[in-house]
Amino acid sequence: MGQRMFVAVVPPDPVVEDLSTFLEPRRDQGMPWIDPAQWHVTLAFMESVKDRSLDDLVGRLGEAAARRRPMTLQLGGAGAFPDPARAKVVHLGLRSPAGGDDLAELGLLAANARAAASAAGAPVDGKDFRPHLSLARLKRPVEATRWLRILDTYDGPSWEVTQVELVASHLHEGPKRRPRHEVVASMPLGDGSV
Repeated sequence: MGQRMFVAVVPPDPVVEDLSTFLEPRRDQGMPWIDPAQWHVTLAFMESVKDRSLDDLVGRLGEAAARRRPMTLQLGGAGAFPDPARAKVVHLGLRSPAGGDDLAELGLLAANARAAASAAGAPVDGKDFRPHLSLARLKRPVEATRWLRILDTYDGPSWEVTQVELVASHLHEGPKRRPRHEVVASMPLGDGSV
């Protein structure tokens, strides 16, 4: 069996601190918030990456990232999977604050990362890419409309995405037996001309 890994955009510290400050007064209200140190936007998830595939995976992801250009993103717009009435995940969406095509560029980055992983022998999950940052994972579905109304008021800072991370997810090794994340490699984005 291989290592669980994912390719992600990780918000920088000022963005994490701003969102964490927004959530702070809500931390003791029954929602199992994810540790801010683990906040990320998943581009590709791989259930099992074999050791022998890792170098090829990093190389291919580096090439994929070099084909994409930096983009400016902002967290905003609350949501829930599968839906607000039966929420198992509560999240914030992403938007392009400049009104450009940065969300489309993020989608292309995700598609390139998924193709690179598959070509390296690290199959990705079959879910459609839906850009979001998960804030809470629930053991049982809940009615989350009240939380979504609160989270919809969040208006955080924008940031420039200049790289993607390949992250190993070690199950049950983090606080409260949650996963522990370890950055394996960082790949810079290019200028989109490759």
